[in-house]
Parts: sequence; C-alpha cells; structure tokens
Amino acid sequence: MPDREERFRVMLDMVEALVGPEPRVLDLACGTGSITDRLLKRFPKAVSTGVDLDPALLAIAEGTFAGDDRVTFVTADLKDPGWTSQLPHDSYDAVLTATALHWLFSEPLAALYEQLGKIVADGGVFMNADHMPDPTTPRINAADREQRHARQSAAKAAGVLDWADWWGLAANDPVLAEPTAKRFEIYGEHADGDTPPAEWHIRTLREAGFAEARTVWSSPSDALVLGLK
Repeated sequence: MPDREERFRVMLDMVEALVGPEPRVLDLACGTGSITDRLLKRFPKAVSTGVDLDPALLAIAEGTFAGDDRVTFVTADLKDPGWTSQLPHDSYDAVLTATALHWLFSEPLAALYEQLGKIVADGGVFMNADHMPDPTTPRINAADREQRHARQSAAKAAGVLDWADWWGLAANDPVLAEPTAKRFEIYGEHADGDTPPAEWHIRTLREAGFAEARTVWSSPSDALVLGLK
C-alpha cells in the first residue's frame, strides 16, 4: 500500500501535537492492530481499545497483543446504533482509523461520525486515513489508478501476496481457518462504499460537532482527514 508508513507517521504526529504522548485511543475498525502497534511503539504510555467485527483479523490482533494490559479489543458492528455501549470507556482522546471505513456508504458513515462526535473528548481528535479520490479530476484519477495497478501487478509477479492469496492462506491456517470462514459469512468477498472526497468528510465532521476539520495529508487517491473537538 503506497505511503502507508507516511500516513501513520502524520497521524501520530497529530496525536502528539494535539493530545500529547499518553493518549487514550480508540483504534476504529482496527483489523490486525496496525495503528495500535505503531501507537505503542511511539508512545509506550498510551492505551488502546481496538474495535472490529472481523473475527479473523481480531484473532491475529488478540494474539499479537496477548498479555499487554494497555490493549483491549471489542467485537462490534459499527453499523449497529448501540455499538459504543460496548466500549470500556465513555470518551477517548483520539479515535484513529486507516483504510477501513471505505466499506461504508455515505449515509451510515455520516451516522458513525455523529456517534464519534459524542465519544471524542473535548480537545480530542478523530482521524481517518482512507480512499478519498477527487471526482472533479477524472483524468488525474485514471492515470494514478493505472500506475498503482501496474505497480501492484509487478509486486504480485515478484511474489507479494495480494488480497485473495492472503485470505487463501488464512483459510488453510489451523488457527485462522474457523474465524476466516466466519469472516466471509459476515462480509462476503469484499465490501465497498462510495468513497466520498475529503471535502465531504470535512463538512460531515463539522456537522457532527467537531470544531475544526481539515486534510492533514494526501496522495493522489487517499487522504488523512482530522477532526478536532
């Protein structure tokens, strides 16, 4: 994934700048815990709650952080209006997510932002790094997409696992086979929303009660949007 570490660096830079080096963090749609891993390496006194619905990715995350009392995991569906009641804390200094919420369409995503506006503490931040292409630049988008796909094809030819291959290995792993089967019962092959542009996210975060919102990092296809309570 291009620029992956750069977006994580900017995300954690903003956490430090706005809420300090000992934040209480909600790792939203946490997957295997990629954000939590980088968070704790940079801020050892941080604590993290990871929330996801994917049983296979949660199994990996729980194994990775087993015995670390700074980390808690919650199984919840972000489309369930009552999902926040399952969290161990009423508020968080930072809610962070990356390459995860694009599977939500705009209406449920706006509803989720409304909920996040209630659990991000005053002075706290929400950050979403995800696919946010600009629909007003179709030729730029097409050129970028063609280049990315060519690089992905070259990487696969060199032996890098793609989405389908990775899940094929998980389905045959003795530990992950059962949660992987459950995962595909929940999601199917893949779920994609309508990936609105960064401007939509900024406007919707302000409508959800964030005092400030803006893009703090971007590439031709992706952006990192920050909302400050």
